Amino acid sequence: MTFEDQLENYRSRAIIVKEALSLPEKEERFRALKTEVAASDLWDNPDRAVEIQSELAELDKIRAKVEELDMYLAEVGWLEAFTGETNEIEELLRALEQQALLSGERDQEGALLTIHAGTGGTDAQDWAQMLERMFLRYIEQGKTEAPEDRTLGIERNWTATIIDRSEGEEAGIKTVAIQVKGRFAYGLLKDEAGVHRLVRLSPFNAKSLRQTSFALVEVIPDLDKPQDVVINEQDLQIDVYRAGGAGGQHVNTTDSAVRLTHKPTGIVVAVQNERSQHQNKATAMKILASKLARLSELKTAEELAMLKGEFREGTWGNQIRSYVLQPYQMVKDHRTECETSNVQSVLDGNLKAFIEAERLHATTN
Repeated sequence: MTFEDQLENYRSRAIIVKEALSLPEKEERFRALKTEVAASDLWDNPDRAVEIQSELAELDKIRAKVEELDMYLAEVGWLEAFTGETNEIEELLRALEQQALLSGERDQEGALLTIHAGTGGTDAQDWAQMLERMFLRYIEQGKTEAPEDRTLGIERNWTATIIDRSEGEEAGIKTVAIQVKGRFAYGLLKDEAGVHRLVRLSPFNAKSLRQTSFALVEVIPDLDKPQDVVINEQDLQIDVYRAGGAGGQHVNTTDSAVRLTHKPTGIVVAVQNERSQHQNKATAMKILASKLARLSELKTAEELAMLKGEFREGTWGNQIRSYVLQPYQMVKDHRTECETSNVQSVLDGNLKAFIEAERLHATTN
């Protein structure tokens, strides 16, 4: 490639990435946050203050990268100085292109991740618990990972709270709902939604026969203030029940858990992590509002079924990813063809390669 061709390639990529980043909207958001951060009552709400400062710093980094990129492309002579082992323009473009992969309207929000055991009996319930561990490990690793190991360069100082969990009769779990707090949790986790398939020698079969199990993962944005959602109490069926699992004597002996069923849509939300029925109902109402807000964006019956937590039949063509432990070792994403033979690493929460591949696939298709 000639110098002129390379320069033209860089300029074309710069135009595309700046459009994808929606820079005018980001600049407007930056000015609004600067006003908020200057307010005298900023630290009256410490959590909100930290969130504002974090978002402001992220936007400032993007502004600085764009300004630096424009400077390099304007000074053609500088381009020749960075065509050796270190190419500042290429590094800037890649960083901004990665940022553009998380430019969706709700990508910066937290996430509500739910796992449902599907076809496969006890094996499927054990598989659902394996997935629970995998995602919790991925979330926890974000707090200590080195900058070069970050998924799409995003710093993940997330927290995870299990808000509802139903254990299996023999082993594993029937369902678990995890609230993930932190910026870009939804943007990075949303492509994990779908059917996950496991193939292994069953530890629950006396003959150790090979077993195929399925679990459904649902991911929706965790919206603090779902817009334009009005929930009519008459449309709700409200059930209270005794919370199960760990949590102390109070949790196990009072009817503090709450299950909401939205009768017009069939959406069910259950919460049991708080100590009081009132707190659990408030959390459940907030999650229901987030689901109803998401409902208006869905396009297919398949997506609606996922939102309701309905398991789709475990047949070929439904799974988004397969985890094969026998007769060979392989994890393969069927959307992107991304794969690895290091199954244990993936089950230990190392999802970076799969999440990045799916974000790139979703953005370019």
